[in-house]
Parts: sequence; C-alpha cells; structure tokens
Amino acid sequence: GFLVVASWDIPSFEALENPEYDSASVIYSNDETIFGSYYIENRLPVTFDELPSSMISALVATEDARFYKHNGVDIRALGRVAVKTVLLGQDSGGGGSTITQQLAKLLFKRPNLRGKNKIERVVALVQVKFKEWLTAVRLEKQYTKEEIMTMYLNKFEFINGAHGVYAASETYFNKPLDSMRIEENAVLVGMLKNPSLYNPIRFPEKAQLRRNVVLKQMERYGKITSAEYDSLRMIEIDMSHFN
Repeated sequence: GFLVVASWDIPSFEALENPEYDSASVIYSNDETIFGSYYIENRLPVTFDELPSSMISALVATEDARFYKHNGVDIRALGRVAVKTVLLGQDSGGGGSTITQQLAKLLFKRPNLRGKNKIERVVALVQVKFKEWLTAVRLEKQYTKEEIMTMYLNKFEFINGAHGVYAASETYFNKPLDSMRIEENAVLVGMLKNPSLYNPIRFPEKAQLRRNVVLKQMERYGKITSAEYDSLRMIEIDMSHFN
C-alpha cells in the first residue's frame, strides 16, 4: 500500500525540508519597539524554546499521548479507533491521528469531494489517509519531535486572522506567549480540534467545555494536580482583550 501511495502526488523530501510559511513583516523602531506589521497571513513563527511548557504538555496530553513512542503513525491508537469507535460506536474511543499526521494534513490540500458519489468519496478519503500516513512517516525521519510540534503550532490557523500560535496568543489574549497562563494555553490547544466550533468569541460555553477537557487530560497524565484542575476549570474564559 505504501509503495502504491509513494507514486501519488505527495510532498517531496525537499518540500518537507523547506515548508512554506506566509509570515508577517514586522516593523521596528530604533529602540526595537514594534510599530506594526504587514501580512497576508498574520503569522510570526516561533521556536520550540519559545513555546510555554504548559502548552506543550496540553498539546501532547490532549492530541497525542503516545507522541514520543510512535514514528508518525500510532498503530495502537488506530486499533482503539477501529474497536471502540467503529465497531462499538463509542464516542470515547477518540481519534487515531497523531500530531505528526495533523501536521501532514496542513502540508497538502485535501481533494474537493463535491459532486462525487459515495464510492468515489470513500476511495478519495482512503487515498488521503494513506498520503497522511506516508507523509507523517517522512516527517518523523526528517525532523525531531520538538520540531514537529513547533511546525504544527506555527502552521495551524486559529481563525479570526490568527495564523500560528504566536498570533493566536496576541489575538485572543493580547499578550505574548511567555505571559500565557495554563488555562489560556488550554483554550488554544482546545481549538486545535475544531477552531470554528470552539471559537471562544462566538461560542464561549463550548470553548470553555473543550478547555476543561484539555485540563482534565493534563491532570490525567500528571501535568497538573487535581487541585490545580479543580481551580482552573472554574475560571471563566476572558475575551475582553480580544484584538
């Protein structure tokens, strides 16, 4: 299957080595004060060292708990999805996509399925999934785990003009990444599942419920204590500084 997929239109090693980002041009004064920026996509890429530790913990605990144990495709997670979600119909089965696969999704566009019949849709989706798997394996060979997480958070669109996690912290909380609190980082990580549905501006209640799921996952994997979870989950999401 992988040999067949390798002949399809997937990102080359060269493309994976040099992923394209539309980054903003920032204007500074002589004393390094930021005047403003010009951009098509409001994105300022950050390095791994600039990511808050609580954001990294929230990302791994929520999106890919076995992130450091797989090579791009988590066979155990896929088995769980097949049994719990597909066969038993349990919503608690979770998803099978790893952080690396989610990055792979952002690196190439999915085909337009409009006008296709059911069989054509299934075939197209199977092809897409194989492409994601192969691209994820290639990414794992090309980059470190830290680089993969950083690329993903820099590439993701948090809507409302916020491209990448740096712009998201400035847009939703009007503060730099290094000033973000745990519960604020949890809001942004919660948006990774579906930024439109968990948009804290339009759907604050859904966003808060999703944020609390992220916090619960952090508690489950020992990233915060039970006392911290009980305290943080009661905090209302403050969007008064939305910019």
